Amino acid sequence: MPRTGRRPGPTTSRDAILEAARRQFAEAGYELTSIRSIAADAEVDAALVVHFFGSKDKLFRAAVTWPFDPAELVPNILDPGPAGLGERLARMFFTFWDDPVTSRQLLALLRSAMTNENFARLLREFVVTQLFQHVMEVVEGPDRELRAELAAAHLLGIAILRLVLRVEPLASASIDQLVVRVGPTLDSYLLAG
Repeated sequence: MPRTGRRPGPTTSRDAILEAARRQFAEAGYELTSIRSIAADAEVDAALVVHFFGSKDKLFRAAVTWPFDPAELVPNILDPGPAGLGERLARMFFTFWDDPVTSRQLLALLRSAMTNENFARLLREFVVTQLFQHVMEVVEGPDRELRAELAAAHLLGIAILRLVLRVEPLASASIDQLVVRVGPTLDSYLLAG
């Protein structure tokens, strides 16, 4: 049975709740995660979770903040020019999805987007507005928005198969193996005029 009230010692309850929430949202998604289960995992009372965050929705948003700022990464992807764009984009994408810290947040959002329209909108906003908006700066020719979204779909599809469904050998492939195979395909979407 979870403890009631504050945790003893320095106030670390909020951090413990956020860590438990990230873990549970990543493992089960939004719909199957409850405030009570998060509280039990964090070894606090459910009322304390509500005190800090107000609702499950607000807790999810606090726990699943974007683990990186695309605007900071864009120069590394775009500045070298169009040659190798797909490989640079794939490497950045797979590196964040494979990182133990950022992957938990990304997986929580991905799983939750599959069952909750609000989080699907949040994921769409991130992929289309935050990340691929910058990539669109170098995409030219007809159907440029469609081609950028195809590149995004390709990467997200790999993330689902690799990290959610754990399909082998994709799940255990190295980032280098993925980049070599996926980079040219992304280029065919993004750079074909």
